[in-house]
Amino acid sequence: MEILPDIIIVDTALYIKPEKVLIISDLHIGYEEALHHKGVLLPKTQLKTILLQLKHIFIKVKPKIIVINGDLKHEFGKILRDEWSDALKVIDFLLKHCQKVIVIQGNHDPLVTPITQKRNITVVQEYRVRNICITHGDALVETNAKILIIGHEHPAITLREKSKYETYKCFLQGTWKRKKCIVMPSFNPLLEGTNVLKERLLSPFLNDIKHFTVFIVSNNKIFNFGKIKNL
Repeated sequence: MEILPDIIIVDTALYIKPEKVLIISDLHIGYEEALHHKGVLLPKTQLKTILLQLKHIFIKVKPKIIVINGDLKHEFGKILRDEWSDALKVIDFLLKHCQKVIVIQGNHDPLVTPITQKRNITVVQEYRVRNICITHGDALVETNAKILIIGHEHPAITLREKSKYETYKCFLQGTWKRKKCIVMPSFNPLLEGTNVLKERLLSPFLNDIKHFTVFIVSNNKIFNFGKIKNL
């Protein structure tokens, strides 16, 4: 499904068709290990699920460039054992399916450079494709681009039917200072995200989202749910 002209939603990723650029956001590799350190024990399935999601995406699109839009790793102040090994496994898998990988620094990435240097990948603050600026979204940027693509927020919506609640990851598309703005969900399978219908949002780009349109991702299908103000 096109969310804007030539920009396609592919599962929880975005694909810019003319330049063959695939964007994934907020992998938060190491999240499981961070939970283990807090006493929350989960089976370690995150890496396997991420690679499986990517395999499905590569069946649909053949990118030349893959952009990781922030928060490649999860832990702020150190590099966990799983972050070293799993992040490199993901990067190596991506490099098999494209010509170049670009990592945009997220707010969880102050120590990501030692990992990316292992594969000679430069970490940047933003990446420009034509009139599109891709940036993590935790801080405002000055740009003359007409389209902004951000992550950081992990948007989701929780829908209720009688006593049953279900939370779905979603994309948001709206306007910020006369620029088109797309907000991406987290690619991490364990992070459902922030319920944009009720919870306070963190990104400075999202002070007023009532006119943003919601695109729900469910079972690899995309559904246009209309504007937030009508939900």
